[in-house]
Amino acid sequence: MTLFQAIFLGLIQGLTEFLPVSSSGHLAIAQHFLPGFEQPGVLFDVLLHVGTFVAVILYFRRELVDLGTSPFRRDESSRLHRRLLLLLIAGSVPTAVIGLAFKDFFEGLFDNIPVVSVMLLVTGTLLFLSERFRCEGRKEDKLTLSDALVVGTVQGMAIIPGISRSGSTIATLLLKGVDGETAARFSFLLALPAVFGAALLSIKDLHGVPTHQISLYLTGAGVAFVTGLLSIHLLMGVIRKKRLFAFAIYCWLAGGLFFALSL
Repeated sequence: MTLFQAIFLGLIQGLTEFLPVSSSGHLAIAQHFLPGFEQPGVLFDVLLHVGTFVAVILYFRRELVDLGTSPFRRDESSRLHRRLLLLLIAGSVPTAVIGLAFKDFFEGLFDNIPVVSVMLLVTGTLLFLSERFRCEGRKEDKLTLSDALVVGTVQGMAIIPGISRSGSTIATLLLKGVDGETAARFSFLLALPAVFGAALLSIKDLHGVPTHQISLYLTGAGVAFVTGLLSIHLLMGVIRKKRLFAFAIYCWLAGGLFFALSL
């Protein structure tokens, strides 16, 4: 892997992790067409996700402090935060089960560009349906266990490259009548345990990284962190203005183009 490839892929990860266009799908396509790109397992991809993981922690640091301290507080807001923490834990269970059960199968799809392209078409359709039939209203205090389990299952399925994690989880919550900003916050917070778990599972691949390439891996993660912060701001604005349809069109065009090129 070269410095250009590390920076380029870090930019792609940072821009597409939070925008609902599938970072895994874009990484799979980019890596397929980059000459000479190699990585042990999907370690580099996971480190890029760690970069955006840190971006989420920074952006939502106040919410995370409130969640982490809620079991030890007895003020009025602590009850809501304890309830939200339990919902995040519940939503992480189906994600973990799906990820552990189908990890090898899903990783094998990263080289299958036709599948990735079709999944981008699926992502576009989910975004279109959520924008067309969204029925907003429910805030964080109205989230249910059903919301958490359903969106956790959807997040687990989003391991398939081409299915946008943020897009599919936010779309699911919108279709279930959750307010847009609440859906986005819950989606981002729910991603943290999943990315942390994926990073732990990929530690075994570290021995396959040549020493001189470690700095390139860290550079890619750093670029993903910076651009990830920017894309979080952008998506929150898009959610407020109800303009997910533009990303649906993009996913349809990108999926159709790369499917045609793969034939």
